[in-house]
Amino acid sequence: MTFQFNFTIEDHLEDELTSLGDGALALHSSKESLVSERQKGTHRDKKCSTEQSDLLQDHLWEHKSERNEAPSQDPDSSFGAANSSSNLEPHEEKPCLKVAKEHAVPKDLKKVLENKVTETLPGLQHVNISIMKTTLLKENFPGENIISKSFSSHSDLISGVYEGGLKIWECTFDLMAYLTKAKVKFAGKKVLDLGCGSGLLGIMALKGGAKEIHFQDYNSVVIDEVTLPNVVANLTLEDEENDVNEPDVKRLRRSTVAQELCKCRFFSGEWSEFCKLILSSEKLFEKYDLILTSETIYNPDYYVPLHQTFLRLLDKNGQVLLASKVHYFGVGGGTHLFQKFVEERNVFETRTLEIIDEGLKRCLIEMTFKYPT
Repeated sequence: MTFQFNFTIEDHLEDELTSLGDGALALHSSKESLVSERQKGTHRDKKCSTEQSDLLQDHLWEHKSERNEAPSQDPDSSFGAANSSSNLEPHEEKPCLKVAKEHAVPKDLKKVLENKVTETLPGLQHVNISIMKTTLLKENFPGENIISKSFSSHSDLISGVYEGGLKIWECTFDLMAYLTKAKVKFAGKKVLDLGCGSGLLGIMALKGGAKEIHFQDYNSVVIDEVTLPNVVANLTLEDEENDVNEPDVKRLRRSTVAQELCKCRFFSGEWSEFCKLILSSEKLFEKYDLILTSETIYNPDYYVPLHQTFLRLLDKNGQVLLASKVHYFGVGGGTHLFQKFVEERNVFETRTLEIIDEGLKRCLIEMTFKYPT
């Protein structure tokens, strides 16, 4: 299996690349300088009364925690609700939520990889993202301007502006290694790569035969300049590796690439806005069988919209596979705090799949519905 993707190794973060076995890699870096951002979940009319109850409890948790009050428990809810933890008190500032949108796949796939420089690491191909950022700066790229802001602030995360998608954090490689080692089955499944960044997890699902893969990231620039090019590069790379001079065979392979891309959809925006968009884009929305997400629980302020996203979009028999550091210094989030939050909501049960002690301690967690019926 061959992967091609974008990522950058920032010198000032003193990253270290080490092998994990089975051809996977781990990228060790510090995420201690993360900046908190206030994200607020939104409500959506639901046919299922249990989902309505949980969303209401999240709403009460948000507002009552600001007054150091605990939201009352709803005895009629089948999921139930627990009192809020004072450690999860949100910030008072409530910035506007970043509107979600879907990104179309260009018809001319060559343009997707235009001006991208491909490099090689042991067993892996990637497009040099540092060169990509420099190129966009020279061209006065008219997008979200996250690249110039990231450069000027010397940061891989800027609150409400840039959520780290131009970098692959080490837990992504942890989860990739687990997917390979555990031989997770993707065939016939609908998969969401949530907070996708480079899209590596979704690309693994695509390679594994998933019937549909959705990629979501906070920043539209990440989707256009990193995620989408990586997906296209990995599909076209296979075509080039097996290239022959017979025109009929080439046409067949181009058709195969197009068919694989038809399985993919790409979205940007804040999680609650993404939920509204995806739920309204299909008359009868088919929920995800599997949600893959890495390094998305570093900020406790994100727990409400993240929990609601799982609740709204995961199939009743579905599974969330989440990779995270045990603790994020400077922000306060981490696996223990998130698992405590999830337990208080009484909707999902969590199970620790693996603990990685190399470098900063990290965990892989599985989430499933407590009451799937």
